[in-house]
Amino acid sequence: MADVLRIQDQCYLEITPESGASLRAKVLASPNTCFAAEAAAGVVGYLIAVPILYPDLPALNSPSFEIARDADTLYIHDLAVADCGRGTGAGRTLVRSAMIAAGARGLRNACLVAIQDSVRYWAQFGFTPVAPPSDRVAVKLASYGVAAQLMRATM
Repeated sequence: MADVLRIQDQCYLEITPESGASLRAKVLASPNTCFAAEAAAGVVGYLIAVPILYPDLPALNSPSFEIARDADTLYIHDLAVADCGRGTGAGRTLVRSAMIAAGARGLRNACLVAIQDSVRYWAQFGFTPVAPPSDRVAVKLASYGVAAQLMRATM
């Protein structure tokens, strides 16, 4: 978790980084859909994803998380790659690993909240912007910043 927090601090400039407790709760809830990328320099990236019942996105920085019994969608909560891991394919490998794990769980859809001008990055994996399906989701999106964009993909 120390590496995750270090990379998160390095990568997130437009939002306040989440607490270790919040990230840990998601990893503990679904360890098979969370991944780290390692290189000679150590951990250079991570992806935290959890199954949800769409569109029930977890709140940013929530100290707890439980997987819905009838989860139908992989929610990619956080992907970050340190400067030393950029250009290595670490991010692409992390995303693909999560999608494979989701498919093994029977999930056929994925969603995420794109921040820091990352919509184009996520589009290469088949994610497309969608409008918030409810006011409740819109409020959660707002916690990610004014430019946050909900995106979905079919796997």
